[in-house]
Amino acid sequence: MARGYTMITEQAGPRELVEHVVCAERSGFDFSVIADHYLPRLESQGHSPYAWSVLGAAAQATTRIPLMTYVTCPTTRYHPAVVAQKAATMQLLSEGRFRLGLGSGENLDEHVVGGGRPAAHVRPAMPAEAVEIIRALFAGGNVNHHGAHFDVENATLWDLPDEVPSIGVAVSGDLPASSPADSRTLSSPPSPSASSWKPSTGTAAGGKPRIGRLPVCYDSVGTTVRSTGTRRSRAHTTSSAGRSASGVSTSTCRGGPGSPGPPSTYAPRTSPGPSRAATTSESSWTPYAPAWRPVSPRSPVIQVGGDHQLPFPDWAEKKLLPALREL
Repeated sequence: MARGYTMITEQAGPRELVEHVVCAERSGFDFSVIADHYLPRLESQGHSPYAWSVLGAAAQATTRIPLMTYVTCPTTRYHPAVVAQKAATMQLLSEGRFRLGLGSGENLDEHVVGGGRPAAHVRPAMPAEAVEIIRALFAGGNVNHHGAHFDVENATLWDLPDEVPSIGVAVSGDLPASSPADSRTLSSPPSPSASSWKPSTGTAAGGKPRIGRLPVCYDSVGTTVRSTGTRRSRAHTTSSAGRSASGVSTSTCRGGPGSPGPPSTYAPRTSPGPSRAATTSESSWTPYAPAWRPVSPRSPVIQVGGDHQLPFPDWAEKKLLPALREL
């Protein structure tokens, strides 16, 4: 069972994020992911650096840990031909440790380039065409493409790695086996009856690996954990609704185990195990989400609360990761 570390761009600046992933690598996390947002989910978070610059620096500062976008939208703010170039460059910088995670994006981020948000019935088809373009460019040679949503004229990637990045596509709930992706990134859990998911093998239909996520909140003072985790997890599971002054229409971003629920669904824990902290000076919070245990064998952990990102990896190495690997 692989457990990853999440570089949360809303909680820290670019230099701090690189420092955090270095600590995560040292503490034994199996991989790392980073969200590709233009704006923070809440203005009070105060950060939102460019994810791809952070990834390039992280590739140079680390030596082992795989890196992944979680996720990049290749349809509005970025053209898929540009995403292909970014991904190929990241694979070279990281010496083969990069995975390209893609999704359909959110209005909160994509509106900044103007032009309006594509209609809901149009958006699902756009990532598939984007992946087609990215794969064509990964294959080498000259690419010309004129499709339903994108045009590419005389494009070539001049710096290609020997092994191109694998591609993961974000999904919510159930999804048919047919997909242009190499893996699935779950933004909300599938239904228990979903035939496309295979809990025992850690893969989706077609043998493709799936990647979930697990929000937790570590704090050295146990009494603050519950309130911090419950309050701030909302910022990582829903788009901010407090931007009416800008005239931006926002919508729910992500569901899943971090979705805020009633206080009874949250409890201080040292790990997914005892319901009380082991000591009075150390505590952690994690949402109660048993439905995610069988469907997310590869889950990046989200440390909710930026004030304790540096001590979190050391605590996770000693307590959280061993407990999670026993699930």
